[in-house]
Amino acid sequence: MLNPRLLSVVRKEFIQIVRDPRTLALTFAMPIIQLFLLGFAATSDVRQVPLAVWDQDRSAASRSLVDAYRAADYFQVAYEADNEAQVRRLVDRGDARAGLVIPPDYGRRLLDGQTATVAFVIDGSDPTVAGTALAAATLIGQAKGAQLSLERLARRGAAVAGMARPPLEVRTRVWFNPDLVSAYYMVPALIGLILQFLTVILTATAIVRERERGTIEQLIVTPIRSWELVVGKLTPYVVIGFMDTVLILFAGMLIFGVPVNGSIPLLLVLSGLFLVTTLGLGLFISTIASTQQEAMITALFFNLPAIFLSGFFFPLAAMPTILQWLSYLIPLRWFLIIVRGIVLKGVGMEALWPQVAALAVFAVLIMGGAALRFHKRLD
Repeated sequence: MLNPRLLSVVRKEFIQIVRDPRTLALTFAMPIIQLFLLGFAATSDVRQVPLAVWDQDRSAASRSLVDAYRAADYFQVAYEADNEAQVRRLVDRGDARAGLVIPPDYGRRLLDGQTATVAFVIDGSDPTVAGTALAAATLIGQAKGAQLSLERLARRGAAVAGMARPPLEVRTRVWFNPDLVSAYYMVPALIGLILQFLTVILTATAIVRERERGTIEQLIVTPIRSWELVVGKLTPYVVIGFMDTVLILFAGMLIFGVPVNGSIPLLLVLSGLFLVTTLGLGLFISTIASTQQEAMITALFFNLPAIFLSGFFFPLAAMPTILQWLSYLIPLRWFLIIVRGIVLKGVGMEALWPQVAALAVFAVLIMGGAALRFHKRLD
C-alpha cells in the first residue's frame, strides 16, 4: 500500500512545478535543442572550404587545375585574387581558409615536360579545417599529377615519359599554426566562452537574488537612480571579466605555449565590447526570471546553443546551411573570430572591422533593450 504522506509530498511537488510554467517549458525545450544541435552541429566532416585562387598563368592548363579543385567537394573557389597581398588579406580576415597560387610559367613548364610547381597555403588557425584542407589539397594534386603523367605517356611514349620529371608538385604551407596544435585554437576561444558563461550567469543570478531577498526594494526607495543601480551592479563583473581574460591569456602562454602574435591592448578593448553584450544578456535574463533557479536554467538555455553555433568546438563550415545562418545571431561567434585573429594571426582592426561592427550592434541592441526592460521592472 502506498504511503499517503509520501503521495502528498509528491503531489505538492508536482503542483509546485506546474505553477512555474516557464521553468517547466525550459526543462523540456533544452533537451530537444541539445539533440538538434548535437545531431547536426557536432560534426567535423568539413566540406566546401572557401578557396582563394591567384592564377598568374591564366592558361588552359591552369584553368584545368583550378577546375580539379573546384570539382572536389572539399573546396569552393570563392575568390579570384589579383596578387599575393589580396590572398593574404582574404585569409587574414577568414573570408578564405585556403589559397592556391599558380605561377605565370605553369602551362609552359607542363608543355616542356618539366615539373610545374604551385603553392597551396592553408589557414591553420582551425586545426580541424586545416587538416582536412591539407589532406584534400595533397590528394587532389596527386590525382591531377597522375592525370598529367598519363597524358604525357600518350603523347610521347613510355620511354620518354618514364625519363620525364613529375609533371605537378603542390607545395603546401600552413599559416599561423604550422603544427596544427589544437591548444592554439582552443585556448584563445576559452576567453570568450568563460566570459560569456561567467558574466551571464553571475549577473542574472545576482540581480534575481536581490529580488528574492527583498533588498531590491530597499535600493529602489533610496535616492539612487536606475542607471546608477545598473552600472553599480554590473561593474564588479566587468572587473572579474577582465581579470579572467588576462588570467586565461597568460596561463595559455605559460602552460600551453600559445603564441600571442597580436596586440593585447586591442584584445582587451574588444573583450570589453563583448562584455557589454554578455552583461546585457545577464541583465535581460534577470528581468524575465523570478528565482535564481529559473535564472540559471534560462542562462544555460542561452549559453549552450551559443557554444555549438559559435564554432568553439566544431567548425561552422561543417554545419548545415541553416545553422550557419543562425550562427550570425550569436555574439560569441564574432568574438571568437576576433580573439583567434589577434592571438594566432596577429591581425588588427583593418581585418577585424566586420566582426567589431557586428559586436557593436549586438552590444547596443542587447544592453539597450535589457536596460530599458530592467528600468520598467523597477517601476
